[in-house]
Amino acid sequence: MPSRTATHKPSLRFAVLGAGSWGTALALVLARNGHSVALWGHDAPTMAAMAAQHRNPRYLSDISLPPTIEPLADLATAVTAADHILITVPSAGFAEVITQLADHAPAQANIVWATKGLQANGSGLLHELAQHWLPNHRLAVLSGPSFASEVARGLPTAVALASSDTDCAQTLAAAFHDARFRVYTSTDVVGVEVGGAVKNVLAIATGIADGLALGANARAGLITRGLAEIRRLGVALGAADTTLTGLAGMGDLILTCTDDQSRNRRMGLALGQGQSITAACAQINQVVEGLRTAGEVAVLAQRFGVDMPICQAVTAVINADLSPAQAADSLMQRTPTAEF
Repeated sequence: MPSRTATHKPSLRFAVLGAGSWGTALALVLARNGHSVALWGHDAPTMAAMAAQHRNPRYLSDISLPPTIEPLADLATAVTAADHILITVPSAGFAEVITQLADHAPAQANIVWATKGLQANGSGLLHELAQHWLPNHRLAVLSGPSFASEVARGLPTAVALASSDTDCAQTLAAAFHDARFRVYTSTDVVGVEVGGAVKNVLAIATGIADGLALGANARAGLITRGLAEIRRLGVALGAADTTLTGLAGMGDLILTCTDDQSRNRRMGLALGQGQSITAACAQINQVVEGLRTAGEVAVLAQRFGVDMPICQAVTAVINADLSPAQAADSLMQRTPTAEF
């Protein structure tokens, strides 16, 4: 693993909320940059084992945790002295964590999340929920093409960090950024969130196509037309189109649709090969965000009048309204239209 130090950076105190693979990987980035990290997880025995073994027993278990990462099972204790709070829990747990932070987050702490998803029932984007519960805090979102295992091992990665507060974005970017983890700043929170959420649904679609052995042409077509769907929804929600063709949009889409490290792609492969969702989830043994996000995207698309046929086809497969083969046929049989 490359040796990385960050002696030029001021030492900060981070609370990372979510001790899965993504939270552990980002905690390692921060620790390597010279920051101290309180890593919170809700399962007390797991956190106790992590503290005793200096590694995460469930995720990235072959990587040692430095002493500057402190595993904790009590959220209030984890955030008490934090300069910045990073949320990495799955989107289904985001609302619960945000409401707890309303009672416990230090007044000066910036809040940033690396959760990729939407609010439940298609009710909106995650930043809207954060703004409601934490109106006096500076908020940011981090997203982009970044598999946790590669980030944890120090392989080169580039991501986007967006905040409506430029100073907040620059402060957080400086804390994360180093020679192997490159952070680009943005003010387009909506675009970064939309790209990070919708790409998971499209990864299921490309996985289904590959599971059905439809070929490389089909994969390329799905990725390209999937990007068009991300752009349409993003613009309807107020995103900048340039964000959606950048790291948090096109970059993350390409990564998630083409590499089998992606849980969402693996779910699609399993469905295309005839497995059930239940069996595939058991085999993957981690949260597959696209299963939840697909329905939420469908609700948002209907609300804003956005045509998203690939996402709709994935939703139909998840809901057992269409088989994977029928969903693929439905996309090919659509009436021809202009590309843009």
